[in-house]
Parts: sequence; structure tokens; C-alpha cells
Amino acid sequence: MFPSFLPAAVGQLTEPTSIALAQSIQSQAIATPLSPESITTTYLHQGSGGTPILLVHGFDSSILEFRRLVPLLAEENETWAVDLLGFGFTDRQPDIAYSPLAIKTHLYYFWKTLINQPVILVGASMGGAAVIDFTLTYPEVVQKLVLMDSAGLKGGSALSKLMFAPLYSLAAEFLRNPKVRDRICRSAYKNPNLISSDALCCGDLHLKMPNWNQALIAFTKSGGYSAFKFQELGKIEQSTLILWGDSDRILGTGDAPKFKKAIPQSQLIWIKDCGHIPHLEKPEITAQHILEFRG
Repeated sequence: MFPSFLPAAVGQLTEPTSIALAQSIQSQAIATPLSPESITTTYLHQGSGGTPILLVHGFDSSILEFRRLVPLLAEENETWAVDLLGFGFTDRQPDIAYSPLAIKTHLYYFWKTLINQPVILVGASMGGAAVIDFTLTYPEVVQKLVLMDSAGLKGGSALSKLMFAPLYSLAAEFLRNPKVRDRICRSAYKNPNLISSDALCCGDLHLKMPNWNQALIAFTKSGGYSAFKFQELGKIEQSTLILWGDSDRILGTGDAPKFKKAIPQSQLIWIKDCGHIPHLEKPEITAQHILEFRG
């Protein structure tokens, strides 16, 4: 049985890892300063032991992007993943100003409510920018940091560039178009054999949530994540693992060594024969590197 808060199209999933992960999605009302109403937040929690690992997804995505990684990490470690404010299956309330600041605040109160101990924080793509921002604001929460093909050295995200003013509503519908999403998906993978109907369903399912387009437009209007300056990145004191697909066609490969240079206690590992999403394309080696890094 799938949780009732997921769109009916969840029944179109076909791969066992996708079905199992969707069935395990939970929700929790999280009280924050952002709204008088608690925000019903969707998340995953599997495994036990070790410093908790908390996974943060990318732009216009959901926790389903970790469907192949979570089970591997959870075999050896307590593992969490959360749908960011304005994304995934987390409620999109109309009274909230969706922005990086709101995302960071919501993430903190999610952590405080359900985890409340230092974590190994993992961010993918735009999620990388989100976890960098979070780490700089709440350093006491983050024991170690993992960046996977991370945004953060250029303003905005590769996909948010599709959201142009003043035609935001038309741009949102453009981003909803199945052919556009298929093209984006094909750009994210190096191995085209991994682009299945199940993968497309996982990438599209959250679009059917109420207020998807309004929240996406509001986040884009906020400006999204600005580029972090090298001086800011130099303030990250946590040990940092940078994982990067050597064939990333979304963000390219040039930012990987720049992150390595800017973050003092960092190491860079290239994921061979891999595109923008190593946690989907090379989940075993990605999980191995994260588990070895946790110490």
C-alpha cells in the first residue's frame, strides 16, 4: 500500500526499489516560524546506528531520487531523506514565501523535531547549495558534509534557468511538459539504458501535488541560490567529500576541482562513466564512498 498523500500515479511505478521506497515515505507536521500552521513534511527514515545520514535532493525533485541509494546506506547506517520546502511531496502552503531562507529554516526545524543530533549532511545538485547554506548557518548540526555534483558556484540552478520572467506560469507549464522532462532526464544520465518509464514517473510524480507550480514560481522569483564566494566556502570547517560524475552534462565538471580548492578539509572523488546523478546511475560505488567517509 502506498501512503494516501501520494498522487494516484504512484501506482505506475514498476521497479522494486521505487515501489519499496514510495511505500516507506512518511509524513510529519513540522512547526516552524514560517507559518502559523505546521508544515506537513514528507521524509524517509531507514536503518540504525552510526551518525545519522541526511540526504537532500535537487531542484524540482523529491526523495524518490534517492530510491537506489537509501537502501544501500541503511544496511549499515541510520539514513534519512527529506522533501525540501516547496518541493517533493511536502505541503506547499500558500502563505509561505518560498526561498532559500525558508528552505533552510524548514530544514532546521525538521532536523530539530525528528533527528536532533549532528548529522552527515548529503546534498545533490541544488541540494548541494542547500546543504552548504545550511552548514554555514548551523555548523553545530553538521558533523560532515557530502556534495554530489553540487550547485553553488553559479547563481541559480541549471533547470531554474528555464523559469523566465515575466512568463512564469508558461515557463512552469513548459517544465511540466513530458517531452521537456524526458530531455532533462536524458541529459542527467550517461547511460541511456537507465532512462525507463519508471525513472520518468519518479521524476514527474511530485508535479501532481497541489500548488506545485505556484511554489516553483515563488522560489524562482526569490532568485534561488546565489553563487557562494570562495571566502564563504573557506569557512566550512567540516570534513567534506565531493563526489562528481565525470560525464556530468547538467553542471559540467569544472566546478568539482573549484569546490575542492575552496573548501579547506575536502576531498574530491570522480565517479567514472557517470552523469549528473551518481546516486541513481552508480548507487553502489556512491554508497561505498559515503560509508567509508563517515569514519
